Amino acid sequence: MPAPAPSGPNAASPEVAEIERALTRITYLGTRTRHHDRLRALADVPLDRAAVALLRQIADCEPMRPGEVAHRLGVEASHVTRTVQQLQRAGYVTRVPDPDDGRAQRIRLTDAGRLAVGRIREAGAGEMQLALADWRPEELRQLATLFHRMVDDFLAYSAETEGEPGAGAVAGPQEGEKPEEPEK
Repeated sequence: MPAPAPSGPNAASPEVAEIERALTRITYLGTRTRHHDRLRALADVPLDRAAVALLRQIADCEPMRPGEVAHRLGVEASHVTRTVQQLQRAGYVTRVPDPDDGRAQRIRLTDAGRLAVGRIREAGAGEMQLALADWRPEELRQLATLFHRMVDDFLAYSAETEGEPGAGAVAGPQEGEKPEEPEK
């Protein structure tokens, strides 16, 4: 049974309250250690959750400054620095000069990093395909379209409320682009 929506000037509609509840549930499921360990084993990529999150983020927008990565992941820069050092020692990322600022560096995936991200994404998509096996292709397309629209709106709202240029940058299909269909 849905929880009653709060009242007041910023009260969410019952529909938005249900979306928030569903996102909380899916976030919990996706961030469980057991889930990560399963994907890590399927992908045969021996990295912790922080390293996987960082690799995925860089893959979407590479090359990136470490501060950009920290902002996008919502973590302290020191966490990114330590994880980048770990990934660099393991051969998954490299540092390259920032063309906009000769004093700065950006993080770029190596071939091994791109391969690891590909394997992680493939394992995740495979698991998702199994979980959504009874969904019709049109339902999957509709869900993907709505998810991308929601993320775009979240990013735009974040950019407006935080007043940060570039916070609305989108990693994924842009408006009008067709999202990739899950592999069968």
